[in-house]
Amino acid sequence: MSYLVLARKYRPKTFTEMVGQEHVVQALTNALTTQRLHHAYLFTGTRGVGKTTVSRVLAKSLNCQGVDGTGGITANPCGVCQACTDIDAGRFVDYTELDAASNRGVDEVQSLLEQAVYKPVQGRFKVFMIDEVHMLTNTAFNAMLKTLEEPPEYLKFVLATTDPQKVPVTVLSRCLQFNLRPMAPETVLEHLGHVLGQEQIVSEPQALRLLARAARGSMRDALSLTDQAIAFGGGQLQETSVRQMLGSADRSHVFRLIEALAHGDGKSVVETSEALRLNGLSAAATLEDMSMVLQRMAVLQAVPSMAEADADPETVDMARLADLMPADETQLLYSLCLHGRQELGLAPDEYAALTMVLLRLLAFKPKGAATSTSASAEKKTLIEAPRASSAPAATAHPAATAATAAISPTLNHPPIAMPAAVAPRAASSAPPTQPLPATQPVAEPVAPVAIQPPKNSEAAQHPSPAAAPPVHVAAPTRVPPAPQGQALPVREMSAPAGQAPEFIPSDDEDDAPYAPEYDDFDHDSDAAVVAMPVREQPVPSAQLEPLVPTTVVPQVEATPEGEFWHGLVMQMSAAETINALVRELGLQSQLMARDTDTWMLRVERESLNSAMSRERLQAALATAGYPVRLTVEVGRVQDSPAKRNAVAAAQRQAGAEAIILNDPYVQTLMRDFGARIVPGSIKPV
Repeated sequence: MSYLVLARKYRPKTFTEMVGQEHVVQALTNALTTQRLHHAYLFTGTRGVGKTTVSRVLAKSLNCQGVDGTGGITANPCGVCQACTDIDAGRFVDYTELDAASNRGVDEVQSLLEQAVYKPVQGRFKVFMIDEVHMLTNTAFNAMLKTLEEPPEYLKFVLATTDPQKVPVTVLSRCLQFNLRPMAPETVLEHLGHVLGQEQIVSEPQALRLLARAARGSMRDALSLTDQAIAFGGGQLQETSVRQMLGSADRSHVFRLIEALAHGDGKSVVETSEALRLNGLSAAATLEDMSMVLQRMAVLQAVPSMAEADADPETVDMARLADLMPADETQLLYSLCLHGRQELGLAPDEYAALTMVLLRLLAFKPKGAATSTSASAEKKTLIEAPRASSAPAATAHPAATAATAAISPTLNHPPIAMPAAVAPRAASSAPPTQPLPATQPVAEPVAPVAIQPPKNSEAAQHPSPAAAPPVHVAAPTRVPPAPQGQALPVREMSAPAGQAPEFIPSDDEDDAPYAPEYDDFDHDSDAAVVAMPVREQPVPSAQLEPLVPTTVVPQVEATPEGEFWHGLVMQMSAAETINALVRELGLQSQLMARDTDTWMLRVERESLNSAMSRERLQAALATAGYPVRLTVEVGRVQDSPAKRNAVAAAQRQAGAEAIILNDPYVQTLMRDFGARIVPGSIKPV
């Protein structure tokens, strides 16, 4: 008898033998006990978690006849009756398994549904099991909807899939769905120990832990890896051989890396990475193991009491590293290890990528508490030093406020007395003045007067080194009413830099300081106008300058036969005797010579010189009245119909652009309003 693999030999035959799926087993057991059975079940979950096994056990529970042949629906099938043994052997006529991955069409589904009209032959129920149901086509799903919704009372549907998102919602709503979860490594470890005990194979606990972690929640994968490890180790399961078979790094390397990163020892990190390269260990597996160790360390840092309840011998080393590394640094290293695994495939060498990830962990390692404290103290000292040096300066000069105010001389100048009758009017906003005509002359500015602070001020006694230059303000003068048609006088403010702060005398009597009589001042007719800069409108030029189009017209080296060949090709193209590749051959070729019965063409691309294109072009030439034989060579083309067409198109484009650019209205818009033409918007007719 041939060897039966462990995954098939130890496939559960009853619900009590199933491990890791207690929630599904409990629901189905209670349904079978109370006989509240649904007509369609959908089992979802990753590979190797028991979807097909649950389906077969359910079929046996529905059709079990008992040891004495008088049994009924039960949650514990006997396993010895004809129905149970036939289902285990895969030859029960009323239990049909359909692999939708290879039978996904509507014809296969219809042939299966045709059997639904017949009652069971041997069993109590017909059970249709469709594996990988998400692989069915939409037409196949639609064909089974009606039967799935209202099947005969003797028919049960069992659907299984690893991707329930691809199953139509119309199918999901007709089924009772159970999600089979991935199994925990502890559950897989316990079951592997039981299987190896039945097989009487010696194994090390750490080797079984490696296999349980490598299975990633799949019991079938765990048993398959166990078969492989038994063959690799010669009938024994040892940690060294299993680790070598899986290509995973020794946990001692992982612990050494994490300890070196905790101490900031870059030399040890690089040396350990090189050791992994020399031993041929997987870089991805190393980062994965580091992530698992860091996750366990974070748990131990949050709940230290869990170290006592964990039976894993590596927990002691993890607890030591958890005490050695701060919690925030552990979280950072865990995140960088997860993202570093995604970058291994992007690097030319995975070991180089592993080294870069480890160096990045070292580069982003947070500073220690002592370093942070010293840096904070140094920063605090630098902040307090300017404050201490600025305190005596604030108390050395009592007149600091006055010295600061002396920066602006106008602030310390005694205010000019203003009559009460004028003060409210001066505070109110003046009415807007009308703009002056451009032909009115502008009055000459009044000579400015420098305002000097009083000599007895404290600011003058204690001048500030940062005092601003003096501000020169024009002295007030009386502005008489302007006659009709004349310009009003103008007041300008000037502040020449570097001039001594003194009064500047004026040669004009009208510019001398004048104290107006406010009783005689007519505020409605007398006003002062301040000169403001006005943007002058440019005078339109008498003659508009022509603009040059941006399109460059290519040049073609004309040949004696170019004009003839261009006209002939365009004639055949217009008559549609050539098209596609044949038309492209005619357009891109140059007629080099023509004899009575042979014409020679030249093309630049070898791909145009195909036998079929030449034959079709010869046939088109014969139709046009030139029954000749064509020979084609590859070389530089100077004059071809395509180049002549490109020159003609460029000339039309340049002409259209010249018409638009030289239009007087367009030039006016471009000159006066800054308008521009959108590139590519000019198209010739």
